[in-house]
Amino acid sequence: MQTTSLASNLTTRDTSSAARQTEMVSFAIGDEQYGVDIMAVREIKEWSTVTRLPEQPDYVRGVLNLRGAIIPIIDLRCGFGLGHTDATPTHIIIIVQIEDRQVGLLADRVLDIVAFEPGKVQKVPTVANDGRSGALSGLVTVEGAMIGLIDLANLLSAFEAAGNRSAVPADIVAE
Repeated sequence: MQTTSLASNLTTRDTSSAARQTEMVSFAIGDEQYGVDIMAVREIKEWSTVTRLPEQPDYVRGVLNLRGAIIPIIDLRCGFGLGHTDATPTHIIIIVQIEDRQVGLLADRVLDIVAFEPGKVQKVPTVANDGRSGALSGLVTVEGAMIGLIDLANLLSAFEAAGNRSAVPADIVAE
């Protein structure tokens, strides 16, 4: 299985190389690939029904009760201006830690764990300033695939700046 070989590759790599590598969990939204810092990922779970809250931005899909913790679920497809995700049991939620709170990111599927040297990250080109570019900290090409690196610290404020209808609740935005 690929996961086993991936895990063994990560554990057998020499430590000097590992110290220079950044590791991300890569995932797909449609045909596009994105990644989040593996150290911020707390859990990856299959899609389950969420409770919609009134007067929330379109990209806040709702909240999920995860072992007693209420986790806001962010529809990344919607936040990137690509419409709402028609969530099915094959979709996943990546639970990430943003400062002192957890947030769920709705995505189509997890792809892999990727490692790269930080110097390989390129700046996101800005053609139009719609606010969404602040949701990415950079771009990196790994094995021929371009991956947009999610900037967790700025993700929600970038979506808000992009002109979504409602304000982001203060308890969701990292301060």
